[in-house]
Amino acid sequence: MEPVEINTGEYYLRAFRHDDRISDVQAIIEAFADEETRRYLGRMGIDGAGAAELFLNFLTSGWKNDYRWSWAVCDATTAEVLAGVAFRDIDVQAGLAEIMCWTQPKHRGKGVLTAALNSVLGWAYGAMELHRITYRHAVSNKASQRVAEKCGFTLEGRLREEAIVDDQREDMLLWSRLATDPAPEQLR
Repeated sequence: MEPVEINTGEYYLRAFRHDDRISDVQAIIEAFADEETRRYLGRMGIDGAGAAELFLNFLTSGWKNDYRWSWAVCDATTAEVLAGVAFRDIDVQAGLAEIMCWTQPKHRGKGVLTAALNSVLGWAYGAMELHRITYRHAVSNKASQRVAEKCGFTLEGRLREEAIVDDQREDMLLWSRLATDPAPEQLR
């Protein structure tokens, strides 16, 4: 599939890129240099330009091979990358996927991710006819919990000791949202 662009007004969602016109390498480096991002997504091992380029190539090939759909959430005016959203473990035939996301440190708490994620979910349920989307995060990641709640996900359970946070085993919370669930209120 070709990458899909989504315009939410204030934000513009486009495929992550690393080419002769646009490179998101620096945005990825900055995001994953942040202590909180490393704390919860450190297993991705992005510690410099080479790793960021490999990660961007992985995201780009996901669109081509339909195993991962991802977006750079950009400011509609400046084009600055504010956040990232990705679907993984996509099974279009069964209507299933899992979502993961992050926000650049200086843009946290501003509703960027909630707006972007709700737009992406609308596309997934409508255009792609997905039925069930899951979202999981470490129990200690309260910001992710707020995003799940604001985007209308329902808490389904606790995955015991599935994550490693601060070199310790930690439980993950598992959330889901169905295409048949009512649309969430926009809480900010």
